[in-house]
Amino acid sequence: MANPTIDEVQSDSQEFIDSRFVMRVFYVFAALAAASILISVAGKTIGASIAMDGHSDDPAHREIVIGNNVLSVPANVIRFEKARQPGEAHRLDLYFRWPSLDGYSQPARDDFNNRDGRRNIVFVSIEPRMMSRDMSGRLEPIYRRLVEPTPTPGPAGLQAYRFSEAAGYANEELMVGPASTGETYVARCLTGQAAAESLAGCERDVHFADGLSLTYRFPARFLGDWKALDDAIRKRVAGFIQAAR
Repeated sequence: MANPTIDEVQSDSQEFIDSRFVMRVFYVFAALAAASILISVAGKTIGASIAMDGHSDDPAHREIVIGNNVLSVPANVIRFEKARQPGEAHRLDLYFRWPSLDGYSQPARDDFNNRDGRRNIVFVSIEPRMMSRDMSGRLEPIYRRLVEPTPTPGPAGLQAYRFSEAAGYANEELMVGPASTGETYVARCLTGQAAAESLAGCERDVHFADGLSLTYRFPARFLGDWKALDDAIRKRVAGFIQAAR
């Protein structure tokens, strides 16, 4: 059998190189096409996510376990996207529109996005109880020692106590009133510029369910409805409790 000539070897080599080049070009175009598809799909998904701005309008319930408590909570009242997965959680953050106490929806998006400074949202946190007394229970043994003795009249029958300078609660005041439950209503509220800049300048925590603490934050202007707000928040969140483990 005759050995191939130099020209034949060069021709075969060139064909092999051309073949490899064509395959490389094919793979590059295939990769670009795949990337284009992925970008398109991701763009649509991310675009929808950005449009929702982290909210969800899904009313379907998620089963969340906190401590000894099983809660069934609509996804559209769960504040953070990562928390909308069923299972155990150390803490659950919720939000509601006042006074309807509904969750996020397209018609309500301006309220939840605080468009035009609406401030109609109540923020709620549920977590295992860390203190033996809630805010009402801390009034006499703790807060009384930290506030000025003489209050000023507040909204809807509340009394406003300024914290002393040494108390460590700068720009805050304590709102105190007789709650409908028989216990003393107590909430802490920001004052001055801090209150003007805050979406929810007042805070109250209460003992809740089996070993849980419920903290809710709300705009100071809601203090005019403090009795209705306190009662409604407690009932709304209590409705999520399904059972104790």
